Amino acid sequence: MDVYRGGAKNGNSIGANSLMMPLKKTIANHLVNSMGWTTKQKIVVFESDDWGSIRMPSTKAYDALMEAGILVDRSPYCRYDNLCSAEDIESLFAILRQHKDANGQHPMITANAVVTNPNFEKIASANYDSYHYETIDQTLARFFPNHNPFSLWNQGLQQRLFIPQFHGREHVNVPFWLDTLKRKDPVFTKAFEHGCWGISADVYTKYPKSIQASFDYNDRSELNFMKASLVDGLNIFEKLFHYRSESFIPNNYIWTSELDETLIDNGVRYMQGMKYQLLPKPAGETKRQMSRRFNGQKSAAGLLQTVRNVQFEPSLLPNNDRSAAVRDCLNQIQTAFLWRKPAIVSVHRINFCGALHVANREINLKLFHQLLREITRRWPDVVFMDTVSLAKIIK
Repeated sequence: MDVYRGGAKNGNSIGANSLMMPLKKTIANHLVNSMGWTTKQKIVVFESDDWGSIRMPSTKAYDALMEAGILVDRSPYCRYDNLCSAEDIESLFAILRQHKDANGQHPMITANAVVTNPNFEKIASANYDSYHYETIDQTLARFFPNHNPFSLWNQGLQQRLFIPQFHGREHVNVPFWLDTLKRKDPVFTKAFEHGCWGISADVYTKYPKSIQASFDYNDRSELNFMKASLVDGLNIFEKLFHYRSESFIPNNYIWTSELDETLIDNGVRYMQGMKYQLLPKPAGETKRQMSRRFNGQKSAAGLLQTVRNVQFEPSLLPNNDRSAAVRDCLNQIQTAFLWRKPAIVSVHRINFCGALHVANREINLKLFHQLLREITRRWPDVVFMDTVSLAKIIK
């Protein structure tokens, strides 16, 4: 396997930095696959986080924040991530339907969804003393009164193209957020005025933790709120989709294993994530602790772990180099199969969003089509699965 792409031209030597970055990526790709469950099957799973969450509500809100000096253009998530419209979802499904695996199964998206968004009006009326929410079907009906895309979620579920799983009740750290609003933090207050909260750390560097990370507590006293939000959120999930979510992926990959018993008691059996569990960083601690994970591992409470070992995130790359997402993804899949591991692909919702910038969706869907075509060409015996189906095999 090549450890760098390209070569010296016109007599120019390749610098150490140009060698080291691909080498580090190659080593990392092998390390993530070096532990855990193995299979002779060439399995591909697409896990997509953030469905249901508002993030950037509109171009009007984006422009207003920019005019206020809040440089949301620094963050791809603030630039592109938005509720997916019916057109966005129909376009995604059209791509999925064009491809089949060795068993005639279309590729499918494990759509990890939050089930509520903040109710800004009620939170303001309560003077930021208490948190209030609306469910995602209410959010989608409000944003898309003429063509609510939520019916397409259910259609995709029936056709096994779009399989919702639980990503948390909301995608905001509620205690942290309400505290910033009560203290009249200028950036989060301005964002609130425009129906927004997700100002990331690359935009606003004042705080050491992400406003998006629901389970990253400052103090252990917040654990009871987090446990209650899990119970409530999983019950809302069942009301929305008519089944219990069997897997969970915490916002920003940050959680404490002290939540595992609550998850198990409420029907969750499998924990999605990256190769490291990021532990909460209480106030006063300078370094975040991490815990290594691998496929088939079980937590002390008994949650079976699955680990993402492939990334397809073109929206996080510069516009002029998004094609690298296909090449890098294929290389990572090849490495996974070399180690006889399933290829569990991280592909966030941002990659399918077109409401803020339609070109974001159109470019990425062309790349996704190329990726799927190349997967089935290179590995004609490939098998497409959703997260829970894979986890049940591992178990």
